[in-house]
Formats: sequence, structure tokens, C-alpha cells
Amino acid sequence: MAEKEQSVVAEASKKKKREAQLVEESELLTVPDGWKEEPFSKEDNPRGLLEESSFATLFPKYREAYLKECWPLVQKALNDSFVKAELDLIEGSMTVTTTKKTFDPYVIVRARDLIKLLARSVPFEQAVRILQDDMACDIIKIGSLVRNRERFIKRRQRLLGPKGSTLKALELLTNCYIMVQGNTVSALGPFGGLKEVRKVVSDTMKNIHPIYNIKALMIKRELAKDPELRSKSWERFLPQFKHKNVSKRKEPKKKNVKKAYTPFPPPQPESQIDKELASGEFFLKESHKRRKKLEEVKAKQAEAVTKRQEERNKAFIPPKEKQVTKPQKASTATKIDVNAIKEKVKKAKGKKLGALPEEEVKKKIAEKKKKK
Repeated sequence: MAEKEQSVVAEASKKKKREAQLVEESELLTVPDGWKEEPFSKEDNPRGLLEESSFATLFPKYREAYLKECWPLVQKALNDSFVKAELDLIEGSMTVTTTKKTFDPYVIVRARDLIKLLARSVPFEQAVRILQDDMACDIIKIGSLVRNRERFIKRRQRLLGPKGSTLKALELLTNCYIMVQGNTVSALGPFGGLKEVRKVVSDTMKNIHPIYNIKALMIKRELAKDPELRSKSWERFLPQFKHKNVSKRKEPKKKNVKKAYTPFPPPQPESQIDKELASGEFFLKESHKRRKKLEEVKAKQAEAVTKRQEERNKAFIPPKEKQVTKPQKASTATKIDVNAIKEKVKKAKGKKLGALPEEEVKKKIAEKKKKK
């Protein structure tokens, strides 16, 4: 009994240790609130870089005027990190190179992203944020995702929304700046937000409306506020949308239903000899066969004659007569009183119809004046 109790206690202690390890792992995976990585300084790399590295990118003709204006600001921003920037208007390219004073090895990658964003019509005020440590960028190519040009333009417009409302909602939920230009979508912001932006853009190009993803992002934002739900699955809270792709193709009137597949071949059809063997005609003599055929012909002829005779006789069959209805006697209640009508006519003749003659009217007026 004592050994059993000891084994139960040992198992319970093991379970507690496992649970504690799982909790520690989940805490390690989540970044604490308000934590920030220390910026990379010259003290971290006092000797600088061994080799010079450079990146170049081309820009379209319509960006030339804007880049010419803002290039002094670009050079000023990159000089703080000791990175040299060059603008070649003849070739239409931008180049960034490290110098001997450059101490941050990753700043050249950020400078490359800066010139890429400027080439993709991102304004300088937004593009310069890429030089910050907590910022990243993503240039999503959408030109090859949809073949039909008209369909591509419609889906790209769906990403923007009416008066840019969909794009603004997406920017607020992901904390990213998004720029839709030509065949690319440029996004600038934190890593988590960029991941969501890429998912929404790719889904929109696959004919999934962005409003569904925006709804899911809003729910995730509320769930992230609860510390208990951070380490749990959120699938039960997220909405499940069903695809309703109704095909516009007209269905044929006659549908050819495929028969169930069988590995065995169909049975061989019976030949004329087989049918004669089954009925016994094969063993009859020629005279009997002829007689039988004549009988069949006569039977068919007799049927045809009877049908023809029936059709002829239809013309001599009298139609069904309608039943004759007896006329009903007039009721005494509805009899007309002739004498009463005569009296009415006499009274009407006695009455004078229309206006009085002028002489009678003058007499009546004179009588009225005498009375007064």
C-alpha cells in the first residue's frame, strides 16, 4: 500500500512539473508589454565594417520630379547612419552604399528598403520610418495573381473600397501604412501587421472580400486584450464564412447520367439464330415458316381494317343532345300596373314645363308691387 501511495505522489509531482514548464514556455513566447529592444549604437561595433556594400533600384519616369525634390531629405536621413545615397536621373536609378564610418551592419538593408518604397510611390514622410528598428516593409506583387485585366482592376478597387474606406480600416487594424500602386501593394509597419496585410491582399485577389478578414481582425484585436485567452486557440470565436460560388453556366435540358463503372464487359446481344432457337422457329420447315409469316401479316391487316372502320363510324355517331328546359311562367309579383302609369302621364301633362312667358312674368311682378 505504501509503495502505491509513493508512486501516485511521484506521478502527481511529474504532472505539476510539466504544467510549470508549459507555462514558462508560453510566457517566453509572448513579448512583455512595454518592452523595447535597445538601439544599436557605435559602442556595439566600434571597428566598423570590413567591406563596402551597395544596393541600387530603378524608378519609373513619373517619380522623377518628386524624387528630385525630396532627395536632399533622403540624403540627410541616411547621413545620420553614415550611408551614402546617389540619384541618377539619366539611368533612372537610386543607389545606397555604406561608408567607412558605417557601424550598423543592418542599416544598408533598411536603406535598400527605403529606396524601394520611394520607387513604389510611397511618400518620403512614410518611407523614412523604415530606418526605425521596430519597423519593416513588404512589397506584395499582385500583377500575376489574376490573368484577366478587367477582373484584376475590379479586385484591386475592392481592396481600396469606396473613397478608400476599406484601406483605412485595414491600416487602423494592422498599424501599417498601405500604398496600392499599379501591380504592387507596399506596406510599412510592424512585423505582425505586415503578415495580416499580406494575407488580406492575397485573399482579395483570390476573390475573397476584404470585409471578412477585417471582421476577423477586429475580433482578434478584442481577444488579444484578455491575458487568459492569449495562449488559447481563437478558432471558436472567429466567424466561419462559407463560399457561395454560383456557376453562371446554363444546365443542359438532357443530362447524360453516367452509369456506374463495372470491370465486367456488357453481355453479348442475342443473334437472330439465338432468338429463333429460343422460340423454336429454327426447327420448323420452310413451309411452316412461310405459313406463320402469312398469318402474322393477315393479323396485322385485320387490326388495321378494324381501326379504319372505327374512325369511319365516328362520323355517324350522333352527338349528345342538350336537355330542353321548360319556360317558366311570369310571377304575379312583377306584373306592371298599367292604370297607375296612365294617371302619372296625365298629371305630367297638366304641369307646365320650362320658363314662363314674358307677359305672365310681368303680371306677377306687378301684383307683388301692388301688395307692397
